[in-house]
Amino acid sequence: MAGDIDYLEPHGMAAPGGHYSHAVRAGAFVFVSGQLPISANGARLADKDFQTQVRQALANLATALEAANSAVDKLIHVRVYVTDINDWPVFDSIYSEWIGAVRPARAVVPVPTLHYGFRVEIEAVAGIAQ
Repeated sequence: MAGDIDYLEPHGMAAPGGHYSHAVRAGAFVFVSGQLPISANGARLADKDFQTQVRQALANLATALEAANSAVDKLIHVRVYVTDINDWPVFDSIYSEWIGAVRPARAVVPVPTLHYGFRVEIEAVAGIAQ
């Protein structure tokens, strides 16, 4: 299996802030690390509104998928962490617009805090495009 694993650092994304890869391609799957609202130039968007943070985290997710030869329509599972469950309807609206007709399995998990004061983090598993 070791030969089938690629650790990816996609162009168009800030370098990881710790000892991890943004995405790992393993066999027919890609595992995307938790994506935070950090712009490509490394700006942390914790001071921006929730909608802006969600859109940036989703954009980062899409970039990571593309780097792994995958895409939004190949998503299998998405896990979303939010610091205020009352933001869930706003998240769901932005997410449904972003993802379209695709309906991967999903969990929305309320958490007390996220790194740097962010309000949302998104991780995912997807298939590799054929």
